[in-house]
Order: sequence, then C-alpha cells, then structure tokens
Amino acid sequence: MRDDLPTPGRPGWAVVGDATLEPSGLGSPPGLADPLVKIGDLAASAGIRSVDVVAWRDLHHPEAGGSELHAARIAERWAGAGIDVAITTSSFEGGAGHGVVEGCRVTRPAGRYGIFPRVAAGRLLDRYVRSHLPGGSRRGPGPADATVEIWNGMPFFSPMWAARPRAVFLHHIHDEMWDLVLPSGLAALGRFIESSVAPPVYRGTPIVTLSSSSRQAILDHLRFRPEQVHVVEPGVDDMYQPGPQRSARPLVVAVGRLVPYKRFDRLIEVLVDLRQRHPDLEAVIAGEGQERGALEQLVGRHGAQDWLTLPGRISDAALVDLYQRAWVLASTSAYEGWGLTITEAAACATPAVVSPISGHRDAVADGITGFLAEPGPAMTGRIDALLADHALRRRMQQAARVRAETLTWDRAALDTMRVLADQA
Repeated sequence: MRDDLPTPGRPGWAVVGDATLEPSGLGSPPGLADPLVKIGDLAASAGIRSVDVVAWRDLHHPEAGGSELHAARIAERWAGAGIDVAITTSSFEGGAGHGVVEGCRVTRPAGRYGIFPRVAAGRLLDRYVRSHLPGGSRRGPGPADATVEIWNGMPFFSPMWAARPRAVFLHHIHDEMWDLVLPSGLAALGRFIESSVAPPVYRGTPIVTLSSSSRQAILDHLRFRPEQVHVVEPGVDDMYQPGPQRSARPLVVAVGRLVPYKRFDRLIEVLVDLRQRHPDLEAVIAGEGQERGALEQLVGRHGAQDWLTLPGRISDAALVDLYQRAWVLASTSAYEGWGLTITEAAACATPAVVSPISGHRDAVADGITGFLAEPGPAMTGRIDALLADHALRRRMQQAARVRAETLTWDRAALDTMRVLADQA
C-alpha cells in the first residue's frame, strides 16, 4: 500500500468483508449542514428513503471523467442527507467488488460491457420474484424508493425495469462520437440505439442535463418533450481557489482523458503555432488515456518536448496548483455536457479558450470569462490575445472567478432531488 494513501479504518473509509474502497478525500464542504437538511426534508416529503443508482463507471474507475465526478458529488450529498444510496457499476482491475464510499454502497458485479445486461436482468428478476412468487416480497432488503440512471452512451433502459420515481442523467448525446470510440459496425449500432431505439423508451422519464445548450441538442436529436428535460448546472469543489501567483512564463493548460473526441492533437497544433508568437510559452496537457502514445509522438515530431509536457494523471493537489499557475485553460473537445475543467480553472481565476460546442457555450461566457473558438487559427488568435494583453486577462480572471462562485454541488444535489421529488 502506498504511504501517501489513507489506510482502511481511518475516517472516510469503509470495509465490507474483505473489500475496501477509498473515499473521494474531500470530506463535507463547509456550510453543508443546511443544504443537507433541505435535501433530507425534500426526500422525506416525497417518500424517498433510498435511491438505486446505475452507472457505467464510478469515480474510482481508471477511465472516470466528468460524468462520474458529477454523479459522485450528487450521490455523496444525498447520502449525507440520510438517504440510502446504492450504486451499481462496472468492475475494473484492482477495484473492490463491494464497499462503501462517502456513505454510498457500491457494487461492481460485471465488466464494462456485461454490466448493462446484468443490471437489467437482475432488476427484472427481482421484480418478478417480488410480484409473483410466494414469499417473494420478503426476499432481500426490498426495492429502492427511486432510481437514477447515468446514460453515458449505451443506456440501461431503466424505464423497462424501474418503477417511478426515476430520473436519468444525460450529459450530452454521442452522435458522431460513436465513430471515434468504436469500430464502424458497432458505432452504427450505438448511434441507432441512441437515436431510434432508446428515445421512445424514455418518453415518460425526466432527463437531467448540465447546460441549456446540451438540453437543446438533446431535444433536437432525441426528440424528447421540452418539459421532460431539466437543466441542473454542476458545482465546483471547494479545493479550487485562486493561488498565490501565476507562472512567470505564459502557461496554457488542458486537462482531460486522452481519448479521440477530446481532439488533443488539434490542441497541440494550436500550441505549436502559439510558440512562434510567444517563444517562452509553456504548456501542460494533464490526463491519461489510449491516445497518449500518439500524442507523445506528435509532440516529438514538433520537437516540443522541452516546453509541452504530458504528465499523465496527476493528484488533486497538483491539479489545483496547475490551474492556479496557468494563464489560460484550453479545450478542443468535440463533445461535452458542460466541461468541468473549465469551471474548476475558473474557480482558480483562470479564464478559458474552448471549442464552441454544446456545454462549453454555457460553461464559458464568451468574451467575459473566456472565449469560444474553433480549434485552429481562431483558437490560436484568442489564446494569443489573452497571453499578450494583461488587462484583458485580468478582467477575465476576475469574471471567471465570480462565475464559478455561483456553482455549488449543494445546490446541484438539491435541484436534482427536486426532479425526483416532483415525480413522487
């Protein structure tokens, strides 16, 4: 066991049998008591004492990203309000099969593809047993009072097996993203399921998404009713705060999984162009993923190893320090429900220049907290302007910080619970 990790038995850890899961390490943010009381009272008034959460991945999965962080922050606040939260998700190498994380019971019964049929079959069988077999109602602890499904590409089809109240977290549609992550045949199947098979199944289920622009994309592509899709903006963890000083040299940072749809190859080209205008430029792309080898080769071909680094996945403390020292946060992603790295950096008073996609359009106030720009010459020009103009950069730093202060996980957890309570 690494010396810098908490050991089982310390506060925040829980052990179930011989399985141990680690907590997020953040604890309860200051001033949380009152929001927790409100969440608990709202849930109690709706008869929601327990919530069944199903997700493809959880926050501790090696491939976890913004979707998993969002679900974890909501779930741990619900658990803190006294709600019994059980999360069923996929297994991964080294991950415990059962445990408790931040007050939520976590079960990982199947792998990355097997989790979908496993969840559906298990829930359907449980409903049948309880409804049809003698003594079935006495088998196990009983069904949850509400269900939340995280629809991350492939759906769990929860309306077919989960009674109301229920809700679905859908951050963005995948659309052409399927082609970036799967072979052509499977990509076509994924698009067909997302666009044609799933929408009729979810017609009576509330959808929670993170931004107005993502909501519009969902309405346009999946043809849900407008009143069915709710916007609940995400929060920002309290650890993200302005730092003591910026880097002495211009520093551009990007954070995210190194996967095709993030388009970090295009960001590298932008950074190489910027280096011609700012010879002392430094850049960091933090994250891990399948594209790492190809991106390192691209950096090597440009001879940029001395100033453009890919440190891999970094600790929370290192991430905060990176945001605090950065002059600009950049993202060339093609698909985002919001862009949590944008508002994490904003909380550290760092403006952003990002691709003009759904989600980003809400996370960045164009011309105020940063810029929206297409990857290429337009993005190069916008970042160049921020690096060269101290007064402009200072104004955007202040505006980004003010914007981030309006985003809290307490409010997000309460507003999401309202969606479930309204159904009940």
